[in-house]
Amino acid sequence: MRVIQDATRNAKLETRNYFLRLDLFLKASRLCSRRTLAQKLCDAGRVLINGSSAKSSHTVKAGDEIVIRRQQQLTTVRVLSVPTTRQTSRKEAATLYEVLSEESLDEDAL
Repeated sequence: MRVIQDATRNAKLETRNYFLRLDLFLKASRLCSRRTLAQKLCDAGRVLINGSSAKSSHTVKAGDEIVIRRQQQLTTVRVLSVPTTRQTSRKEAATLYEVLSEESLDEDAL
């Protein structure tokens, strides 16, 4: 009986929707090298989630589109999954998102 309950509980945990703060997701997915850098990008209004400006505390879920503007580069990614742990390997980080577009911005557009 105990084994069946554990299997049921584990199945529920795997299918549950996970949420993660934006700054933690950017760090875990290695889109930003440090969490403080991710926070600074968000505070400067350089990160958009689903078309609207997002604070670093905004929750990220699978299916969200994130746009990051850095200096002269605009990167758009779609979140495929959210990690369940804070530490992720390089292989796992690459599977968390897909790159939709990467554009170089003209100096006039800044």
